[in-house]
Amino acid sequence: MFQEASSFHSTVAARLVMQSTDWKFIPLLAPHFGGLWEAAVKSFKFHLRRMIGDTALTFEELSTLAAKVEACLNSRPLCRISLQPEDLVALTLAHFLTGTDYLSIPEKYNVSDKQSYRDRWQLLSHMRDAFWNRWRKEVIHQLHLRNKWFQPQENLEKGDLVIIKDDLSPLARWPIGVITNSSLGVDGRVRVVTVRTATSTFV
Repeated sequence: MFQEASSFHSTVAARLVMQSTDWKFIPLLAPHFGGLWEAAVKSFKFHLRRMIGDTALTFEELSTLAAKVEACLNSRPLCRISLQPEDLVALTLAHFLTGTDYLSIPEKYNVSDKQSYRDRWQLLSHMRDAFWNRWRKEVIHQLHLRNKWFQPQENLEKGDLVIIKDDLSPLARWPIGVITNSSLGVDGRVRVVTVRTATSTFV
């Protein structure tokens, strides 16, 4: 069915076979087979439903909003992109899709328009910002989960790349820092670190 329905498959299949690419699909109504990526889809649906609510959007508005939300989802840092200590760039999903980070152009914001949704673009921008604020907090919370442990976990070390929680960070931007120094507590665990960002250094 995929071969018959997709012109993409017919144009790239031969080339991908030369690279030993093998197509594998999950059953149509079994999203639990793809738990890793379906978790991101679940998060997207969860916040999108609450963000849109009862608002009626046209197809173009929904497509625009989905593209804006996609930029937020694909901006999440995965790991460091180089081993150079002075390099403060993280690998994101956007790098795989476009080869670089997504760039979000700042938009003018008028406080008087905060509760006025007569302008549909302003409405979409408000929905996108609402999604970004909710989803970013969820991601940071998941990264910071403290489960019960029975084995010693490794300490933070000099050179580790960290995400800095900043409620004022612009859309699709994750403040990144590198640990330049760490201090041990009385229990021998790292309790204080010095972090260098692109603009400053702080403890």
